[in-house]
Amino acid sequence: MPLLQTIGCEPMFNQLSERLNKVIKNLTGQGRLTEDNIKETLRDIRIALLEADVALPVAKAFIEQIQTKALGQEVMQSLTPGQVLIKLVHDELVHVMGESNAMLDLKTEPPAVILMAGLQGSGKTTTVAKLARWLMQSQKKSVLVTSADIYRPAAIEQLATLAHTLGVEYHPSTTSDDPVDIARGAIQAAKNKVIDVVIIDTAGRLHIDEEMMAEIKRLHAAIQPIETLFVVDSMTGQDAANTAKAFNDALPLTGIVLTKTDGDARGGAALSIRHITGKPIKFMGVGEKIDALEPFYPDRVASRILGMGDIVSLVEDAERHLDKDKAEKLVKKIKKGKNFDLEDFRDQLKQIHNMGGVMGIMSKLPGVSQLPQNMKDQFNDKKLVEIEAIINSMRPIERRFPDNIIKNSHKRRISMGSGTSIQAVNQLLKQFSQMQKMMRKMSKKGGMMKLMRGMQGKFPFGGGGGLPPGMPF
Repeated sequence: MPLLQTIGCEPMFNQLSERLNKVIKNLTGQGRLTEDNIKETLRDIRIALLEADVALPVAKAFIEQIQTKALGQEVMQSLTPGQVLIKLVHDELVHVMGESNAMLDLKTEPPAVILMAGLQGSGKTTTVAKLARWLMQSQKKSVLVTSADIYRPAAIEQLATLAHTLGVEYHPSTTSDDPVDIARGAIQAAKNKVIDVVIIDTAGRLHIDEEMMAEIKRLHAAIQPIETLFVVDSMTGQDAANTAKAFNDALPLTGIVLTKTDGDARGGAALSIRHITGKPIKFMGVGEKIDALEPFYPDRVASRILGMGDIVSLVEDAERHLDKDKAEKLVKKIKKGKNFDLEDFRDQLKQIHNMGGVMGIMSKLPGVSQLPQNMKDQFNDKKLVEIEAIINSMRPIERRFPDNIIKNSHKRRISMGSGTSIQAVNQLLKQFSQMQKMMRKMSKKGGMMKLMRGMQGKFPFGGGGGLPPGMPF
């Protein structure tokens, strides 16, 4: 049985966040601010921004804004100057990235047409499908998608497959069609079927060229979309901002979609694009899954960069992904004193995966960026993937009664089926047995308080042992 895909890469802004938090931590230990330590701190922040691949003009303007405000009387005479400077950095991060979330403008006679532009390899076609899903799920809109990329048959087939998977309307096209005819046909089909939104994928190139720009200008002029979104790979850093500017000079862009942010530890693109193009980041892609697209909230992102967490997004994730019915059934089951089994545990793991994995959840909690590295290492998504693979390799009866049913001969089959070792199976069963004992204590009166005292701050399935990760849910 194949292992599930590992959840999440190094979080976006990780590098910048670590550097900024180190700078600010040094500052907050000082009793008062002086011109010298302000300048030293700002120099360190400038280096952190440049190392995160933030464009030089953006980094320069950022520092100048903070310096002007930091040298004012309010900051210099503050009783908590470090905290005031942190707020200045936070507010400037928000300002640079766009102040507030810029929503899609769909206020027009249906269908509202969204044109997607971008270079080849930026994740444009996948983003079309992700955006269609977001519009259906979050905005309750009916959606039709089509591909005007007549140079890549694979792109047309990919979008057709994704549309079928999502259950959205798809307007067919071929490599012999004219892009303008495809777009007009899709819009007319949407009118006939009374569909709210049409999303049009366009051809990408490996680099910007005149032919490409001329074609998309012609397409834009013919259909007059209400939204023209530029899809750009965040991992290209400053190049992402420069490419966005080139497109913005040629097309009246209304916004940016930043893709592959789960693999971008630097974050330079997000901090540079708004300043260079003047256009807002409207969405960011946070993973490969079809639901891994989030509206871009500058204030929330700024808070995460500075280690303040993002509880609002975490609550929204929980609302979207946690199965309330299953959670209620599990609570009732535990209250009745029934055994919490490996089927229940697997359900909890799946819900953690749906919320972006342990690291995805932890990145939104305040103060996590300040934890020592050995503690961060305990929040291991790879370990959860291994655990789920082991449970999947068991028979249903083994999941329900692991203590009684699973013998040494079974462990060999389970380890081979999951691509793990017998030692890993033994470790899971041992830790799960401890977890069941905790659950039994919880079901008794006053059990929760006794349980919390007994845990003594241990972390899930890490070097410290303790409570498995399914428990908080």
